[in-house]
Amino acid sequence: MALVKTTLGAACAIGDKSIVVASATTVAAGRYFRVDQEDMLVTKEYVSGTTVPVLRAQNGTEQVAHVITANAIHGLATDFDAPGAQTSTTYPTQRPTIITSVTATGTLVHAPAGCDHRVILNGTSVITLTVPVPTLDMDGAMLVIVSNGAAAHVPTFTGGLGGAGSNYDAITNNATGKMALVVFAANETWQIPQAPALTGTVTNITGGVA
Repeated sequence: MALVKTTLGAACAIGDKSIVVASATTVAAGRYFRVDQEDMLVTKEYVSGTTVPVLRAQNGTEQVAHVITANAIHGLATDFDAPGAQTSTTYPTQRPTIITSVTATGTLVHAPAGCDHRVILNGTSVITLTVPVPTLDMDGAMLVIVSNGAAAHVPTFTGGLGGAGSNYDAITNNATGKMALVVFAANETWQIPQAPALTGTVTNITGGVA
């Protein structure tokens, strides 16, 4: 079998015992859904239709709310990646990651200091996301902005990237492609890894791949 991708056809709140999906093709009892970072198991009561009864927070994941159009990946348990053989290994402490789903133009609320932040721009309608200046206690925090649909999204960084001001504050994504943008907080500014190089204009910064 293989993993199948659909999206949520309605928002899913904490405590909901079913999800609504855009397409129920190959959905069956016993399959798992992964929405954002929560795993759900389709219950034996499911027969057909886009309203799918599920057991929430499976495989050690946390039950959280999910917005409409969030990606919903489903398959058999064996279709998902599984940990390898158990070994005793010491790893450095990993920073927690906060996930925020965005469906409309607005201003981002930062994750708490000490956390990285992953922001998902949902759907194919253009979203202009205003990103406030990071606070000093956020130094080293990574902000990842990704989209699950092609649209000319416009992340706009207050104060400009690198503190360069309003002439260098907006990144307009190509309308025919999906976005994946990474920036880091340093000295109360957002810094962007410049690979590929960025070119500045009087109104925005455009990232291009030749």
